[in-house]
Amino acid sequence: MALFQCDFFSEKLGFSTGMSVILPQPSLAEVASRKEGTDYKYPVLYLLHGLSDDHTAWTRYTSIERYASSKGIAVVMPGVHRSFYADMEQGSRYWSFVSEELPLVARSFFPLSARREDNFVAGLSMGGYGAFKLGLHHPERFAAAASLSGALDVASRLQHPAFPYTDAGEFERLYGSVEKLKAGPSNLFNLLTSAAELPPEDQPRFYQCCGTEDHLYEDNLRFKAAMEESGLPLTYDEEPGMHEWGYWDRNIQRVLDWLPLSR
Repeated sequence: MALFQCDFFSEKLGFSTGMSVILPQPSLAEVASRKEGTDYKYPVLYLLHGLSDDHTAWTRYTSIERYASSKGIAVVMPGVHRSFYADMEQGSRYWSFVSEELPLVARSFFPLSARREDNFVAGLSMGGYGAFKLGLHHPERFAAAASLSGALDVASRLQHPAFPYTDAGEFERLYGSVEKLKAGPSNLFNLLTSAAELPPEDQPRFYQCCGTEDHLYEDNLRFKAAMEESGLPLTYDEEPGMHEWGYWDRNIQRVLDWLPLSR
């Protein structure tokens, strides 16, 4: 595998940002066997970070590079700060960046497949929310989405006194108001019906896991129940565990095993 730290200018954000990218490294024999003039494109997992992390966190705290090596899959890890993958009410357009600009930029720099069946998204905590948001908003782009300890009930979670928002105005800068969040497209519960109305072959597969001692466990149970009621294809796993990297390191391996890789 090869690891790239890529710094680039984002037109959606209006400033320079970064992403970490893992690419399979073919052997010399594999390169020689490919027909001249053909471009090989790798399947890709967009892997999203949590609230207090950045685009380097997954490579620093897990063995994602080693795990992806046996799968022949590229991994793109963008940085979005504390944005909750939103076009902020008062701030930058992180949703537009991650949903529209990032895939185009990443494919322009690296040999990544644009085929739906080769595109997947996963994340932890805030990134688990972002992964399901991408899968539900864009089922035409992603074959599967996975949430590890996801903050899936954002409206309830952001009002919880134990949530680690140190600035009292941070929520308002993100969403404006609780009412606006609950009624809008950033509330994952509002997206389930339209996704469930798609033909089964057009619905992404979903994977959800959470530790039973995690402070987001009850949120995950609520969303699991809503997913099951919608009829969307969901694989759910739980086990003893807290909101920490040891749990995510174990479970990202399960996500990679679960992905419907077509080659």
